[in-house]
Amino acid sequence: LAETAGVHIILKGAYSAVIAPSGKCCFNITGNPGMATGGCGDVLTGVLLALLAQGYEAETAARLGAYVHGLAGDVACRKHGVMGMTAGDVVACLPEAWSSL
Repeated sequence: LAETAGVHIILKGAYSAVIAPSGKCCFNITGNPGMATGGCGDVLTGVLLALLAQGYEAETAARLGAYVHGLAGDVACRKHGVMGMTAGDVVACLPEAWSSL
């Protein structure tokens, strides 16, 4: 689909797949089951749009955005537990995730 439509796709899951229009597929190693909650996809969208607005190329934004989003989720999971996290917790942990890079 990414090749046919000429778009980048992030297929969220246990190991999110980041697929480029070239057909290249990378798997993201960050994130956890606690992120399967309402609003976490919206957080990812915000991270991606912020990276694109800063001038990152689409493929770089997709790969970096998916990684940092999952990393923030991992930080939130350590602080709140897998069952207690919310999308707001992921947002609150983004600065710590960015600073750890």
